[in-house]
Amino acid sequence: MRTMAVLIAAGGWTGLASSARAEFTICNQSLDVFNVAIGYDRSDGFQTEGWWVIGANRCVDVITEPLPTRYVYIYVQDVFGRSALQGSERACIREAKFSIHDEKDCWQRGFIEAMFEEVDTKEQERWTYILNARE
Repeated sequence: MRTMAVLIAAGGWTGLASSARAEFTICNQSLDVFNVAIGYDRSDGFQTEGWWVIGANRCVDVITEPLPTRYVYIYVQDVFGRSALQGSERACIREAKFSIHDEKDCWQRGFIEAMFEEVDTKEQERWTYILNARE
Protein backbone atom coordinates (compact mmCIF):
# COMPACT_ATOMS: atom_id res chain seq x y z
CA MET A 1 0.00 0.00 0.00
CA ARG A 2 1.25 3.44 -0.86
CA THR A 3 1.51 6.04 1.90
CA MET A 4 1.72 9.77 1.43
CA ALA A 5 4.40 11.80 3.15
CA VAL A 6 3.77 15.50 3.07
CA LEU A 7 6.31 18.27 3.40
CA ILE A 8 5.18 21.83 3.84
CA ALA A 9 7.31 24.85 3.00
CA ALA A 10 6.55 28.53 3.25
CA GLY A 11 7.53 31.28 0.91
CA GLY A 12 10.42 31.00 -1.48
CA TRP A 13 10.41 27.41 -2.77
CA THR A 14 10.42 27.69 -6.54
CA GLY A 15 11.79 24.35 -7.74
CA LEU A 16 8.82 23.33 -9.89
CA ALA A 17 6.58 26.37 -9.65
CA SER A 18 5.64 28.37 -12.69
CA SER A 19 6.88 31.91 -13.16
CA ALA A 20 3.46 33.36 -12.27
CA ARG A 21 3.07 34.65 -8.74
CA ALA A 22 1.01 32.19 -6.72
CA GLU A 23 -0.35 32.53 -3.22
CA PHE A 24 -1.13 28.84 -2.48
CA THR A 25 0.63 26.29 -4.65
CA ILE A 26 0.51 22.51 -4.42
CA CYS A 27 3.47 20.61 -5.85
CA ASN A 28 3.43 16.89 -6.57
CA GLN A 29 6.90 15.40 -6.14
CA SER A 30 5.78 11.85 -6.85
CA LEU A 31 5.34 9.70 -9.94
CA ASP A 32 1.55 9.64 -9.46
CA VAL A 33 -1.18 11.93 -10.74
CA PHE A 34 -3.45 13.47 -8.08
CA ASN A 35 -6.77 15.30 -8.09
CA VAL A 36 -6.93 18.09 -5.52
CA ALA A 37 -9.73 20.04 -3.86
CA ILE A 38 -9.28 22.88 -1.38
CA GLY A 39 -11.34 24.52 1.33
CA TYR A 40 -10.99 27.81 3.18
CA ASP A 41 -12.93 30.30 5.28
CA ARG A 42 -14.31 33.37 3.55
CA SER A 43 -16.09 36.35 5.03
CA ASP A 44 -19.44 34.76 4.07
CA GLY A 45 -18.61 31.22 5.26
CA PHE A 46 -16.61 28.14 4.37
CA GLN A 47 -15.91 27.37 0.69
CA THR A 48 -14.64 24.23 -1.05
CA GLU A 49 -13.43 24.13 -4.66
CA GLY A 50 -12.09 21.46 -7.00
CA TRP A 51 -10.67 19.89 -9.05
CA TRP A 52 -7.07 20.57 -10.00
CA VAL A 53 -5.15 17.76 -11.65
CA ILE A 54 -1.50 17.68 -10.64
CA GLY A 55 0.75 15.50 -12.75
CA ALA A 56 3.95 13.87 -11.60
CA ASN A 57 6.63 16.44 -10.70
CA ARG A 58 4.29 19.37 -11.40
CA CYS A 59 2.88 22.28 -9.43
CA VAL A 60 -0.54 23.94 -9.60
CA ASP A 61 -1.53 27.37 -8.28
CA VAL A 62 -4.84 26.80 -6.46
CA ILE A 63 -5.24 30.22 -4.82
CA THR A 64 -3.88 33.12 -6.87
CA GLU A 65 -4.52 35.98 -4.47
CA PRO A 66 -3.20 36.67 -0.96
CA LEU A 67 -4.34 33.91 1.36
CA PRO A 68 -7.72 34.79 2.88
CA THR A 69 -7.11 32.91 6.16
CA ARG A 70 -4.38 31.18 8.12
CA TYR A 71 -5.77 27.70 7.43
CA VAL A 72 -6.29 26.11 4.04
CA TYR A 73 -7.78 22.63 3.79
CA ILE A 74 -6.85 20.16 1.07
CA TYR A 75 -8.28 16.89 -0.14
CA VAL A 76 -6.12 14.75 -2.41
CA GLN A 77 -7.21 11.65 -4.27
CA ASP A 78 -5.51 9.37 -6.76
CA VAL A 79 -6.81 8.73 -10.27
CA PHE A 80 -8.91 5.84 -8.93
CA GLY A 81 -10.77 8.14 -6.52
CA ARG A 82 -9.02 6.89 -3.38
CA SER A 83 -8.06 9.42 -0.73
CA ALA A 84 -4.30 9.99 -0.63
CA LEU A 85 -4.15 11.96 2.66
CA GLN A 86 -5.49 11.22 6.12
CA GLY A 87 -7.44 14.39 6.78
CA SER A 88 -9.46 15.16 9.91
CA GLU A 89 -11.75 18.00 8.77
CA ARG A 90 -15.07 17.16 7.07
CA ALA A 91 -16.18 19.17 4.04
CA CYS A 92 -18.16 18.70 0.84
CA ILE A 93 -16.94 17.71 -2.62
CA ARG A 94 -18.53 16.34 -5.78
CA GLU A 95 -17.21 14.24 -8.65
CA ALA A 96 -17.32 17.02 -11.26
CA LYS A 97 -15.71 20.47 -11.02
CA PHE A 98 -17.28 22.34 -8.10
CA SER A 99 -17.50 25.36 -5.86
CA ILE A 100 -19.53 24.62 -2.72
CA HIS A 101 -20.50 27.08 0.00
CA ASP A 102 -20.69 25.62 3.55
CA GLU A 103 -19.24 22.36 4.82
CA LYS A 104 -22.34 21.08 6.62
CA ASP A 105 -24.94 18.49 5.61
CA CYS A 106 -23.05 17.29 2.53
CA TRP A 107 -25.14 14.17 1.94
CA GLN A 108 -28.47 15.96 2.45
CA ARG A 109 -27.46 18.57 -0.14
CA GLY A 110 -26.41 15.96 -2.72
CA PHE A 111 -22.64 16.24 -2.20
CA ILE A 112 -19.96 13.79 -1.03
CA GLU A 113 -18.41 14.19 2.40
CA ALA A 114 -14.58 14.06 2.37
CA MET A 115 -11.89 14.36 5.00
CA PHE A 116 -9.65 17.38 4.33
CA GLU A 117 -6.15 17.89 5.72
CA GLU A 118 -5.66 21.17 7.59
CA VAL A 119 -2.65 23.22 6.45
CA ASP A 120 -1.46 25.94 8.81
CA THR A 121 0.09 28.64 6.63
CA LYS A 122 1.23 30.52 9.74
CA GLU A 123 -0.45 33.67 8.38
CA GLN A 124 1.94 33.92 5.44
CA GLU A 125 0.66 35.56 2.26
CA ARG A 126 2.14 32.78 0.09
CA TRP A 127 2.50 29.08 0.80
CA THR A 128 3.68 25.98 -1.09
CA TYR A 129 2.41 22.55 -0.08
CA ILE A 130 4.50 19.62 -1.31
CA LEU A 131 3.12 16.13 -1.87
CA ASN A 132 5.78 13.44 -1.76
CA ALA A 133 4.64 9.81 -2.12
CA ARG A 134 6.78 7.02 -0.72
CA GLU A 135 6.44 3.27 -1.03
